[in-house]
Amino acid sequence: MLFLDVDGPLIPLGGKPPKDPEGRAVKVDATGTWDGTSNPLLSRLDPTHGNRLTTLGCELVWATTWMADANEEVAPRIGLPELPVVDWPEDEAPLTPGLHWKTRALVAWAAGRPFVWVDDEISDADRAWVTANHPGRALLHRVDPRAGLCDADFAAIARWLAEHA
Repeated sequence: MLFLDVDGPLIPLGGKPPKDPEGRAVKVDATGTWDGTSNPLLSRLDPTHGNRLTTLGCELVWATTWMADANEEVAPRIGLPELPVVDWPEDEAPLTPGLHWKTRALVAWAAGRPFVWVDDEISDADRAWVTANHPGRALLHRVDPRAGLCDADFAAIARWLAEHA
């Protein structure tokens, strides 16, 4: 299973969005069609990412504050089908300093199964907590939010999945 965040990994937070010949922000979907009505951050999506994620060969799950909107706004633009969405608990247990607010919920969702978590906010505290509290294998892969998912990230994730297949 691969838990996937949107802001940072799929929508890089650095740089400027591309422009069309008339200087407008370019927004594309998986077919390369310009979409002039959507959230301007969606223009930063890479339409090849859906295929690259699908070919990793694991169950993909949205782990994002976009919630179900990820299926409506992000998935079609990168060529992904509708994916399950992690429902974040409303009455969260007291936060552990340094621990990401998603960590406990993702471990609960995984229910002992191996997982990869792709996010731009993963820390050593999250890794230590998962190691201590999750009986299955886990890769917590931090993506540089300025660049988003890149070739090196896909290679690291594919390598880990192959080693733990």
